[in-house]
Amino acid sequence: MSEEITTREENRGSRKSLQGLVVSDAMEKTIVVQVERSSRHPLYKKIIRKRKKYAVHDQENQARKGDKVEIMGTRPLSKTKRWRLVRILEEAPRG
Repeated sequence: MSEEITTREENRGSRKSLQGLVVSDAMEKTIVVQVERSSRHPLYKKIIRKRKKYAVHDQENQARKGDKVEIMGTRPLSKTKRWRLVRILEEAPRG
């Protein structure tokens, strides 16, 4: 019976996780994270850098502009927020 019981964190293992750079922390409990992806053009074979911005829930307001962070998909928290902050990978220099 105890083997069948799983915690919430174990069930979240299949959720999508991304890494990006915080570009804005001006809102309360929300940061904007820019995620960069590289893809090859199908015809010309040139590598193209694509960027997308995500509104991310930051419960403790711990991330600052310039930090590199890991985010994870979650249930919709507002009109635009579907991601939450998992951890800060690298802090930007303060000052």
